[in-house]
Amino acid sequence: MSTANAAAAIRANLDRVAQLRASAAAQAEAEAVSAIKRLQAQRFAGTYADLALQPDAAPAVRFFLDELYGEHDFSRRDEQFGRIAGALERLFPPAVAQLAVDLTEVHALTEVLDHMLARRWLVIHDETPKAERYLRAWRAGDHRVDRQRQLAVVQHMGRELQRLTRMRSLRLGLRMMRQPAKAAGLDALQHFLEAGFDAFAELRDAGAFLSVIAQREQAWLDLLFDAPLAEACRQLDKESGAQVRTGSGASTMRR
Repeated sequence: MSTANAAAAIRANLDRVAQLRASAAAQAEAEAVSAIKRLQAQRFAGTYADLALQPDAAPAVRFFLDELYGEHDFSRRDEQFGRIAGALERLFPPAVAQLAVDLTEVHALTEVLDHMLARRWLVIHDETPKAERYLRAWRAGDHRVDRQRQLAVVQHMGRELQRLTRMRSLRLGLRMMRQPAKAAGLDALQHFLEAGFDAFAELRDAGAFLSVIAQREQAWLDLLFDAPLAEACRQLDKESGAQVRTGSGASTMRR
């Protein structure tokens, strides 16, 4: 992708996110969005609690949870991405451009889907059990294609990190950018890039890790869309409440 196209894609994605934030503030959706993100983060942490116990995989699990699936305010990072989108390949190594496009796409798509969920969440009685309320909001709109795209972009971003971390000169170049990035007010962007590179560099087998993510997330999509409501609620309650997995799954990646 050319620098101009990458910059246009980044700005378009971030504009969608900014519009959603403004809409949420105007329509009192922000609290519902936070509740949804919190539940999703708890589910993700439960689903990958076994990998979080593995020394090589734990940083990558934290990266996915903190930078992609967590309940965080990414407005500072978004502002930095938008500000330097046109100069991305001048300020950072060229191979970073597609990674930035992937990040902003999955970020924008996640925000769109979460805000749609929030609007449906708000029309469901607030005394409805949390898992059931989430499932009913999820099933009130069929966004299976968007969910599949979300998973596909996350996988592509992971594969790019896997490829880029093999380039020692690129990792060194990122480290050398710390002070210039801080001086330029790009510290949140620098943190994301270094966190991703460091996390994937720790993995003994990044391909196996990404395969586990793909298989488990696909299983969750199938359950959330297709399983009987009571069973889906039971599984969501169980997974979002899980803290630590025990047994053989804690020592090796299970699929």
